[in-house]
Amino acid sequence: MNLGTNSPVGIFDSGIGGLTVAHAIRRVLPHESMIYFGDTAHLPYGDKSEAAVQAYSVKIADVLLKKGCKVIVIACNSASSAAYELLKEYTGKRAKVINVIDPMVSYIKENFSEHKIGLIGTKRTIQSNVYAKRIKQLRQNIQLVSIATPLLAPMIEEGFFNNKISYEIIEKYLSTSQFKDIEALILGCTHYPLIKNQINNFFKGQVKILDSSEITAKYLKNYLTENNLLASEGQVVKDEFLVSDFTQSFEASTKIFFRELVHLEKYPLWD
Repeated sequence: MNLGTNSPVGIFDSGIGGLTVAHAIRRVLPHESMIYFGDTAHLPYGDKSEAAVQAYSVKIADVLLKKGCKVIVIACNSASSAAYELLKEYTGKRAKVINVIDPMVSYIKENFSEHKIGLIGTKRTIQSNVYAKRIKQLRQNIQLVSIATPLLAPMIEEGFFNNKISYEIIEKYLSTSQFKDIEALILGCTHYPLIKNQINNFFKGQVKILDSSEITAKYLKNYLTENNLLASEGQVVKDEFLVSDFTQSFEASTKIFFRELVHLEKYPLWD
């Protein structure tokens, strides 16, 4: 494993939605340099086959390994469910691989034993049943109810959130009788933190909204701390933002997810 404390943290997603995770990491770990890769040429992963997502993920991992990343964070629920085990085996001791599902499951184990919780995500994430399988393994009598919410991610990418249109779509999904009496809701897509307040308003603050970006960032901090891999406070922080395809609209959208405009560099996976 690359043990350089000042080596960067690699982060990747099918597009730029994973910048919510990068933003959380920046807030929790302000001294870490980051290399973000958005596979904008192949988004969304939510409707791709498992084999396709695995192929894209391995190519991206190669890029991040060549750039010397000490950790690779899969900032995408679809890729986490489809490619995590493969990437762990592929990277071996060259880098630690962290997904956005295991930190959430660990958090649920510590805080929601014997409770009913909900999950929203892309079709791929929900159909993979990955959260249900992991939570069942906890043997803690946690009742999980899941629904696919495929309109939410494209709605957010188009800038339709925090308005009447987005609230009506959110209300339509969350009004399902399956979510009656849930005590927490997992945001199973890294786009969804941007509508967390609207979701919280729908539930009138009575349901704990579980944000995978925040939970993953804290999980990463614990890992780096325990393994003596935290970057030194004096180092110059240098971030890179790479995309497999570039448009100016993508670059403009980065401000939505990262809370500031960043420069995207085109880095094709296949020439």
